[in-house]
Amino acid sequence: MTRLAYQYVVLRCVPRPDREEFVNVGVVLFCEATGFLEVACRVDHDRLRALDPRLDLAQVEAGLAFVVGVCAGDERGGSAARAPLGQRFGFLKAPRSTVIQPGPVHGGLTADPARQLEHLLERLVG
Repeated sequence: MTRLAYQYVVLRCVPRPDREEFVNVGVVLFCEATGFLEVACRVDHDRLRALDPRLDLAQVEAGLAFVVGVCAGDERGGSAARAPLGQRFGFLKAPRSTVIQPGPVHGGLTADPARQLEHLLERLVG
């Protein structure tokens, strides 16, 4: 069985950066060897509202739709979606000060990037 190197970042929703609280809402996984760049998301509205009852959940969903567009290479991702896969992952893992923020980059080995993404979503997002 061939084990392939991959990198991933956990996407965090940070409703109030001043309080440094966040809820994990997704995982972006990049496997250069297979040309795999995908995101899996799960948003727990109740947990987010517990951190900030005024949080605009539509803004959270729009931020995640943008990430989906970048990964898929479609118009939702704007100009970033037209870059090569490695550059798209680099764009997504870069720190930013929006409500959706990437955590640190991690890596590993897998025989099945899609299955690994689902495993990471279940383990890190819930």
